[in-house]
Amino acid sequence: MEPILLKDIREVLEGELICGTEDWHIKNAIVYNRHPLEEPYTLIFLNKKESIYWGHFAQMAPCVVVTDKPIEDIRHLLNKTTVIRVKSMIQSYWTFIHYYRSLFKIPVTAITGTCGKTTVKEMIKHILSKSYTVQASESSKNEPRRSFHYLLGINRQTDMAVFETGLGNIGNIKHQCLIYQPTIGIITTIGAHHLDGCKTLEGYIQAKGEMIEGVAKNGTLILNADDENIKKLSLDSFEGRVVYFSVGSPSEFQAVHVSYAKNGMTFDLVYNEKTYPVFIPGYGEHQVYNALAAIAAVHQMGIGIDEALERLASFQNMERHLEVSAGMNGCTIIDDTWTINPTSVEAALKVVDELGKGKKTIVILGDINRLGDYEKEYHQKVGNMVAERTFDTLITIGEKAKEIGRQALQDGFKGNVHQFQTVEGILEIVKDKVDEHTLLLIKGPMKSRSMIALAQQLKML
Repeated sequence: MEPILLKDIREVLEGELICGTEDWHIKNAIVYNRHPLEEPYTLIFLNKKESIYWGHFAQMAPCVVVTDKPIEDIRHLLNKTTVIRVKSMIQSYWTFIHYYRSLFKIPVTAITGTCGKTTVKEMIKHILSKSYTVQASESSKNEPRRSFHYLLGINRQTDMAVFETGLGNIGNIKHQCLIYQPTIGIITTIGAHHLDGCKTLEGYIQAKGEMIEGVAKNGTLILNADDENIKKLSLDSFEGRVVYFSVGSPSEFQAVHVSYAKNGMTFDLVYNEKTYPVFIPGYGEHQVYNALAAIAAVHQMGIGIDEALERLASFQNMERHLEVSAGMNGCTIIDDTWTINPTSVEAALKVVDELGKGKKTIVILGDINRLGDYEKEYHQKVGNMVAERTFDTLITIGEKAKEIGRQALQDGFKGNVHQFQTVEGILEIVKDKVDEHTLLLIKGPMKSRSMIALAQQLKML
């Protein structure tokens, strides 16, 4: 956080200094009981409804409490720490956010999408970091509660920022955009996920569409022109610039002649009537879309196309994102245990289609969570995807994933199907099936430590 004189903050919040001094600088800010109090010189927003352990403040002194609690509730704190009383803590919290964000006239990119948002964020960060100081969200930790902390990571040394926005419920992306106030917004894909919170696919699509209203006036919106659900979003209220990227249809940033290459993908980028040869690490057509979104974004920030492509070629794909490695008995393992949803399963199966040509293929799939009332339906759709292919073996893990196997068999899948409640026993079966002519995909939810561990065991030579 950029240090700020407490007196300046009090004036912005129109608060009353009840006790303490204000001639020192704030170096961090938190919402009590939402963020941990870990260091001195912290601004603490305390809701009047919150119970509190005041002794903790003394241990972290000096700090300041901004609260709308009645005076009688904080009288015992007087003369022990700095207290600023405001009419509404919640309003003061948002006032502080807008004030802090206004201190930095820099490009801020916010990204959402069912798939690809973490990779696109990392690609943008990788390209920009060669020339600039970049503040970014960490890994795929994109929960709304983290947004305040990420915003405060911007300081005077920051040139640009890029943040991934997560969606669990309607309103989440709107909330994060109010914090970040992005100048650039990206929607990578909209498939089906988080239907437990959004209730229906239509609700989920509209929740993703909150990015449109979240981008600053006269900002830039970057969209996937090939995504059917993105096409359903209304842009009538958007006053900025819209930039499209695509593979299958003409757009400002279009990929043509897409091919698999050693350790990645090649394609020709058509932009502004010029054609550029591109190589990106990581397999799959979805990786081409990720690259297009990243290229489009950094170009809005002044990075030339040639420069962006040169830097992108050295991008290191994220772990457990279709990570290819050698496995037991000389087989090839594709570890895709970072996350799972119907869209990402389809992308992974397409990679197996290509890399598995001429090989024996084994696919291990785990439960797909957060599908709400549509859980059975979407597991059946994944079963449809499997049945369309000639994999040698399908192994499912978990009660929900059983539906994948059942549907695949019902649709005429000719391969072997094994269904397990847990990972126990899978290694023994696989060990007898794999050799140097085998390609094995393992894909499951990131919270399944057992599947992650199984993937590691499969990689042991």
